[in-house]
Amino acid sequence: MKGPSIERQRRYRRGVLGEWAALLALLVKGYRPIGRRVATHAGEIDLIVVRRRRLAFVEVKRRGTVEAAEASIGTRQRQRIRRAADIWLGRHARYVDYELGFDLVLVVPRRWPLHLRDAL
Repeated sequence: MKGPSIERQRRYRRGVLGEWAALLALLVKGYRPIGRRVATHAGEIDLIVVRRRRLAFVEVKRRGTVEAAEASIGTRQRQRIRRAADIWLGRHARYVDYELGFDLVLVVPRRWPLHLRDAL
């Protein structure tokens, strides 16, 4: 049986490294991680972070340019993230009264990750 291709493995590793870079950027801004790669039946949430009373569901996009990263998230993916967040909130009632954010972190080579609040 054949495993994942070399290129697919590289993309996966780059994606994981991008998520760590995004998390580091959010930690520097004072966010505290609640979850990473959180799976629901609606889909996966890359990061869930909290800062004061703001709970953010974060999608991380790693591409060659900021423009490519920003363009890589479509309407269906935005809807999927919101559905997954609703499911997660249903399981974690203590956060229901928090201000909710749907953020995007763009990770590109040789630049600090760009955090876009409420971009989803």
